[in-house]
Amino acid sequence: MKKLFKHVTDEIKLRLQLFAANTNVTTDTGMATEGIDKEFYKTKLLKFAEPELVFSRFGKKINIPQGTGNTIEFRYMDPLPVITQDLTEGVTPNGRKAVFRKITEELHQIGDWISVSDKLQLEAIDPIVSEITGAQGRQAGKSFDTLVRDVVSAGTNVLYSPNYNAATGVYTENVARATMDATAKISVDTLLNAAAILEGQDAPTIDGEYICVMHPYVACDLEKSPEWQDIQRYVHPEKIYKGEIGSIGNIRVIKNTRAKIWANAASSTLSVYATMIFGQDAYAVTELEGAGLEHIVKPLGAGDDPLNQRASVGWKGFRLAKILIQQYLLRIESTCGTMPTANAN
Repeated sequence: MKKLFKHVTDEIKLRLQLFAANTNVTTDTGMATEGIDKEFYKTKLLKFAEPELVFSRFGKKINIPQGTGNTIEFRYMDPLPVITQDLTEGVTPNGRKAVFRKITEELHQIGDWISVSDKLQLEAIDPIVSEITGAQGRQAGKSFDTLVRDVVSAGTNVLYSPNYNAATGVYTENVARATMDATAKISVDTLLNAAAILEGQDAPTIDGEYICVMHPYVACDLEKSPEWQDIQRYVHPEKIYKGEIGSIGNIRVIKNTRAKIWANAASSTLSVYATMIFGQDAYAVTELEGAGLEHIVKPLGAGDDPLNQRASVGWKGFRLAKILIQQYLLRIESTCGTMPTANAN
């Protein structure tokens, strides 16, 4: 009841502000002046954005330093080699220098806004700004995560699902997406092979397992496999990620509609789906907190609005994604029996 009362109170405060005279306008920095509970709506924006972050969730988090312009520079250290040689008594070994890789990447700034008329505010029954903020939070989360998806899906470590001849029981290896046919669907064997490749390249796991993100259409093909372990059989269901549908070996499978699709990419007309498998610190992403995501409310009368007819609610933010170690992530490309042709995303 207290939370409901606070929500209604904050909404009333904000709507009164939107109808206020143009002396209370948003500043040049995008932050509203007194009268609007900025933290309440910023928290709500983040609340709805965070669940949409699937690819972003598993990247190494980096902060956006202030005053760095449009680019950010960060470093990571190369893995250290295995040491097997015995120490010689009384002799100090030569040791080695840490090798750091410097990465410079451009920050992407994106955003959107919605105009709210004075007439709409008078006629609307639902709390306008609160409803818009929730929708924009989901929009921001999906938009940021798509930017990360595009970077992660462009990695150079690729495994193509093989074609299968049902009459002979023979699999034919593919070395490019163009040669895959309708039988080159995802399989338990392909996923296990992908995990073995990551393990063979010493890709560290995330809490003992690799993370796999695939499209729901591909997941439907996979779930028909007898080797599939569904979500109900997990030992610790309280640790399930949002969207997680099950596991195979040391792979936890999450389905999400933002998994990459290429239209007309295999056998002329078939769509090709990207299933990503990755370990710890395979790529880096920026945080949403701070400069990462900003909520902006402009009251009636702000800017060029002589008759106090237009308010607005918007968001903007910076996003960065960068692959750190190619060997720590792998893209499986496959066709799909559930939906052989689909629009590119």
